[in-house]
Order: sequence, then structure tokens, then C-alpha cells
Amino acid sequence: MMRPVSPSEPHHHSVAHSHAHSHGPAAPVSRHLRKVIAAILIPFAAAVVIGLVVLWPGGAPPHKPSGVGFDQPTEQARVIKVEEVNCADVHAEPQQQPPGTQGQPPSGGAPKGKDCQQATIRVTTGENAGRTFQTVVTPDALRHYTTGQGVVVAYSPKAPKDLQYSVSDVDRTLPMWVLAGIFAFAVVIVGRLRGVLALVALAASFVVLTLFILPAILQGANPLVVAVVGGSAIMLIALYLCHGLTARTSVAVLGTLASLLLISLLGSVFIGWALLTGNTDDTTGLVHGLYPDIEIRGLLLAGIIIGSLGVLDDVTVTQTAAVWELKEADPSASWRKLYSAAMRIGRDHIASVVNTLVLAYAGAALPLLLLFSIAQSSVGTVATSEVVATEIVRTLVGSIGLVASVPLTTLLAALVVSADRRDQGTPGSAADASGPADAGGRAGRRGSRGRRRKR
Repeated sequence: MMRPVSPSEPHHHSVAHSHAHSHGPAAPVSRHLRKVIAAILIPFAAAVVIGLVVLWPGGAPPHKPSGVGFDQPTEQARVIKVEEVNCADVHAEPQQQPPGTQGQPPSGGAPKGKDCQQATIRVTTGENAGRTFQTVVTPDALRHYTTGQGVVVAYSPKAPKDLQYSVSDVDRTLPMWVLAGIFAFAVVIVGRLRGVLALVALAASFVVLTLFILPAILQGANPLVVAVVGGSAIMLIALYLCHGLTARTSVAVLGTLASLLLISLLGSVFIGWALLTGNTDDTTGLVHGLYPDIEIRGLLLAGIIIGSLGVLDDVTVTQTAAVWELKEADPSASWRKLYSAAMRIGRDHIASVVNTLVLAYAGAALPLLLLFSIAQSSVGTVATSEVVATEIVRTLVGSIGLVASVPLTTLLAALVVSADRRDQGTPGSAADASGPADAGGRAGRRGSRGRRRKR
């Protein structure tokens, strides 16, 4: 508790001054530096807004469903009956084995002596709601059905009536919503207001992705330009919404932007040099078949940029915060000392983030890597095949951008925070000219800051 101050005390103005300023943090940067940062970021933000307006697609272009793969109309349905039947009665018995198969049943067949499941499905949505059909599940199938289970069915209007509907997937709506609810609850409980803002930023990112990036690419816009504009919009929304409209956030934005430009440049060079087409799976081929105007190679580069953006935000914000905290701990530190100390933190961050990124891509491509292992292909053959080379380029280009973001952002933050404190405390300034009274005020502020930290 502070003791009452007598009016006769000579430094009562100083004490009152320090108490008035102890409730809020000092301005993080000077007005001059705010103007410099704004001069860079405001034109950039304006260019992003103009890009959104010019490239805004107004929805995905319509097309007639081909009925192939994912390009099929789907409806909701429910399993109303499941019964055991003889596989031979429903024509699901194993066929004659070709020589050399060692008695293994063919794909889709049922082993002898086992019963099959016959599920009756009722369509619950669409123009044919109420229609029922049957599907047979063999004993070796990975997916089985239970009465009352929700499923997703594909509709082929040109097929014979008995074959128009087929089960394409199960209904996972409830577990997915429950998991999303648990995630949101955990984020809000731990992050509090920051957690709520992070969820809002996540929703905004999905809005930009689904309403701008994907439809614009389908409309035939350059995927690289769309990814840069959309990714920049996501970056600005997420960083400023979660971390506030401050100079520290602006430094993180600048570091992220510089790293994204480097990723774009490296991605363009090595995708072209390695002659990667981007058409490495059935899904990509289907998209190219439905929309021939889409530049698949540009789509690959856009995926690299968007995939790296989330990790870049984490790295740049962390490094900027580290520099600011180091300066608070040692106000007399030069920018070189700040840079060296923050880089020691950044090196640990680089090691963990790069390892995380590589393992994430390896985990996604694990079935493919297993196939290469089964085929006993050499490491060189596997690494230079287009499917694996695409993932290698994606991983390494993104990792180079992440590695470069650490020294870039750290250097920028160290220069900004050091220039700011030097401007505010130069000899002859108002702070130094105020004399002993202000020195007492500074001591009061330091003491107040210490008390706040103890609390």
C-alpha cells in the first residue's frame, strides 16, 4: 500500500506523474517509426484490397457433374436394415483364382464359408427421398454398416434405376462437430480473449479460402496471384486480429511478407527447373479435366504458399515478441545484442519447426512411401519420381522460407525497437532535461512495473 503524500513534500508532482503512467504500457514505438511502418504497410494493405476486389470471383463457375470420383451429386441416407446372407446368393462368392495367387481371394470377393452383409439403405434427401436400395458388404471389406447408421450416397441419374444410388461414404457430421467443439472450448479456456480472437481469425481464413481463393482459381485466374493476394489477406486479418494493431505486429507482418516473397520466387524457379507438372494424382487430373483452363503448375505453387503461411505466422510473431521482451529486460541493450540473443531463440525454433514440417509432409505421403518400399525401388528413383519430388520441393521450399524468416524478422525487430528507444532517450531530449523529478518518476515507474509483475 502506498503511504499518503503530504502536500509539503517537494516531489509530489513527480510521484503523481509516475502513478498516472504506471497503469498502461509505454508507447512501443515513436511517432516517427509508426509513420515509417505505416508508409510501407498501408500501400501493401491497399494493394491486397484492390486485388480482392479485382479478382473476386462471385462464386464457383457452374458445370455439369461428370459422375466420376468426387464429381458426383450426393445425398444423405440411412441404413434401415442389415441382415446376414449367403455370399453365393448375392453373387459375391470368390471367382476362379488365376495361377500363382496362392489361394488368396480376389479383390472384392468373399472367402468361402463366410456370410456377407446385405444392408438396406433409405435415401433421406433429394428428389428421390424415401427410395430404398440394397448393397452387399463382403466379410473382408473394411467398412461395415449397422442399423440406423447415417451414410452418404452417390447419385448417377443416367444409370439404370436399381443402380442409380451407391454408398460413397459414411456420415461423420456428429463426431466432427463434437471434435470442433472440444477444440474451440480448449482454445477459449486456455487463450481466453486471445483464444476467441484466434477462432474468429480462423473463421475469416476459411471465408477467404472458400469464397475467394478456390472460386477464383476455378474461374481461371492465375493461381499464384490468387494465392499471394488471398494469403496476404489471411495474414493481415489473422495477425492484427489476434495480436493487435501494434508496431510489434507490423514487424511480424513485414517479416512474413518478405518470407512469402522468397518462397514464391524459389517455388517458381524449382518447379520449372524440375519440370514438375503438378498433375500427380487422380484428384488433380479430375480437376484439370473439369476445368482445363486451370494452370495446374500454378496450383502447386499456390499450395506451397498457403501451406507455409500458417507456420510463418508462428515463427515471425514469436521472434518479434522475443526481441521486444529482451529489450524490456535490458533497456540498454544495443540492436546487435538483441539480435544475437533473439537468434539463439530462433535457432531452436528453426530446428523444431523444420522437423515438424518435414514430418507432416512425410506423414501425409506415408502410403505412397510404403508402395515404393514394397516395390524395392532405390532411394534415387523414389526421390526423383514426380510424385515424391513434388513433395520434396514443397517441403524444402517452405522450409527455406521458414529458416529465412527468423533472421529477417529478428533483424527488423531489433532495429525497430532499438531505434525507438534511442529516439526516446537521447541526451538533451525532454526525458533527460526534466531533471531529478523525472528521475524519481522513472524510478516510480520501474517500481510500479515490478509490483505489477509480482501480482
